[in-house]
Amino acid sequence: MVKNLYMLPEGLPEPVEDGACDHLQGLALPSVTRPATSGGSVDLSELPGTAVVFFYPMTGKPEQPPMRGWNKIPGARGCTTQCCGFRDRYPEFQALGVSVYGVSAQPLADQKEAVERLRLPYPLLNDTDLKLAEALELPLFDYDGHRYIKRITLLVEGGVIRQVYYPVFPPHLNPTDVLAQLRS
Repeated sequence: MVKNLYMLPEGLPEPVEDGACDHLQGLALPSVTRPATSGGSVDLSELPGTAVVFFYPMTGKPEQPPMRGWNKIPGARGCTTQCCGFRDRYPEFQALGVSVYGVSAQPLADQKEAVERLRLPYPLLNDTDLKLAEALELPLFDYDGHRYIKRITLLVEGGVIRQVYYPVFPPHLNPTDVLAQLRS
């Protein structure tokens, strides 16, 4: 079976608002340095200006078989479409002076492969040890013996969370929603 990571299948279960991110609005980002696919590391709390930080479970690889049951987890599927959505709208974020970062707990080597394969113009930050996710008390889920960060997008100004997008569904429209907020 061939999987298409660039299209969402019909009938995916929608994630529900469970209040797991209610505490984030107005919170200052903690000082947690994360390795970046662009080399070096990034401490999101030190970012000047406005930034979009989107957390996602993991990007898949086309050559790997489908993950059994992944599509049944509300909000799990769609990381590639979300990453590509931010890629495609990236010039609009740049024009507004907004930086973009993606964050996941998958290995840095997998993130670097995704940046290259998907031609992402923004860095992905590595949170394999979940230090950033835990410092922010982000919702997580377990699958096949691994912990993943649920899909959440933060609009950050001067290191303070100004807007929280949770749950995010469908993920490919998330960049459009964030741009609309930035322009309003």
